Amino acid sequence: MGVVIRTAGGGDRELVAGLLDSAFQDDPVSGWIFPEEEYRRTTHPRLMAAFVDIVLAEGRVDVTEDGAACALWLPVPADGGEESDEGEFAQLREALDPGNERIEQIGTLTAQVHPAGRAHEYLWMIGVAPGRQGEGLGTALIGSVLERCDREGVPAYLEASSARSRGLYERLGFALVERPLDLPDGPQMWPMWREPRQPR
Repeated sequence: MGVVIRTAGGGDRELVAGLLDSAFQDDPVSGWIFPEEEYRRTTHPRLMAAFVDIVLAEGRVDVTEDGAACALWLPVPADGGEESDEGEFAQLREALDPGNERIEQIGTLTAQVHPAGRAHEYLWMIGVAPGRQGEGLGTALIGSVLERCDREGVPAYLEASSARSRGLYERLGFALVERPLDLPDGPQMWPMWREPRQPR
């Protein structure tokens, strides 16, 4: 495919946050967290930047060399770590938008459906610049990590936030975990798990 991927560092923070902001401004879940469009335009970028900070500190951010797409991965140990995830969302709410309970709620709800008991790679977010979607950049970003998961026998997990992304993940070997997550008065999310495949 010819997509060059590198690991992002602190100097890429603004690039990655901007990518996620543009990719998720019109996402159903972002619209649920920030229902008022004008407010979303101003507050959503700060939430995306906070997500980038968390993953730069605790996981890994992959970015295409041309800066058109990025993926945020967190390694999850066998004992989970969901409590700290919920705490992080509470801190995000307090720092970014104290009156918006949905920032904290999304962390609580996703933690409740996140599988525990096995170490795995968690694809927290993946973003592709709106003008570059459909070029295979997301597939390349995810595929490079899934190849390593297959070699090392490690599962992967994510929550799809749209039917379109769910279809992509299914093609990459992810399957729905039990049932969709219904956000209160909002859209569905699809918790998805992928068992490692035997390397060819």
